[in-house]
Amino acid sequence: MDNVLQHFRADEREFIEQVIEWKRQVEDFYAPKTTPFLDPRQMMIVQSIIGTTGDVQVAFHGGFVEDAERKRALLYPSYVEPTIDEFQLTLLCARYPSKFVQLKHPDVLGALLSLGLERAKFGDIRVGHDVVQFVVAAEVADYVRANLTSIAKSKVNVQEVAATSSLLQAEEKWQESVITSSSLRLDTVIASSYPAISRQKAVLYIESGKVKVNYAVREQPSFELHEADLVSIRGVGRLFIASIEGRTKKEKLRLKIGKMERK
Repeated sequence: MDNVLQHFRADEREFIEQVIEWKRQVEDFYAPKTTPFLDPRQMMIVQSIIGTTGDVQVAFHGGFVEDAERKRALLYPSYVEPTIDEFQLTLLCARYPSKFVQLKHPDVLGALLSLGLERAKFGDIRVGHDVVQFVVAAEVADYVRANLTSIAKSKVNVQEVAATSSLLQAEEKWQESVITSSSLRLDTVIASSYPAISRQKAVLYIESGKVKVNYAVREQPSFELHEADLVSIRGVGRLFIASIEGRTKKEKLRLKIGKMERK
C-alpha cells in the first residue's frame, strides 16, 4: 500500500483506497464493477493501480462518442468482454427557448446539483443553441427526468436522447503545446502557460478562490501539480497537464499541456 501511495498526493489516499477496494471486489466476486464518474486525474490513478496485464482490467466511457472529459470506469475480470450497457450511462436532453435565454454550462450544472445529487452522478454537459445534452448515471436517470423542471428560471422538459439523435460536439477543442516551467507550483505553471498572466497575477487568482484543480478550489500558490491535473481559472480558461516531458538544458521542466481559453 505504501509503495502505491508514495506516487500520489496525500489527499488522494482515500480515493486510492477506494480503487483498491473496487479491484478487490472484482477479484473476490468475479463480477464487473462500475464506478462513479471520474475526472481525468482520477482516471489516471485508476489506470495506474489496475494496470494493463493483471487479472482485473479497466475501461472508461463517458456517454459521448468523442472527447468526453468525465467518464465512468468499468473494472472487470480479464476473461470478460465488457459491453457498453455495463457502464450504466443514460444520455438526457432538455430543450429550452433560446429566443429568451442562452443557457451556459454552470447554469445546467447548478440545476443538476440542486436536485441533491452528488457531482459524481453526472458526466459531461454540452449546451447547444436551444438544447442541452448531459450524461447521468443510469440509476438516477428517472429521478432527474422527474425533478429537473427548470434551468436558470427557464422551464425544461427532460427526455432521454433517442438513438437516432445527433449528439452535440464539445464546444471547444484542447489546443496542445509544450511549455517550460521552473517548477510544478500552481502559480508558476499558470504564469508559464499564459503569457498575459504574471506570476503575481496568478497568485491573486489563486488566493481569491478563482482557481480549481480537478474541480476543487485551491488557494495555495505553492500547490504542486501532477500529470493529468485539470486547472480551471475563472474568466480565463482551462489548462490540462498532459505529461511531464523531462528537463531542458537549463534544468527547466518541459510540460506538454492542453489549453481551452474562454471566448
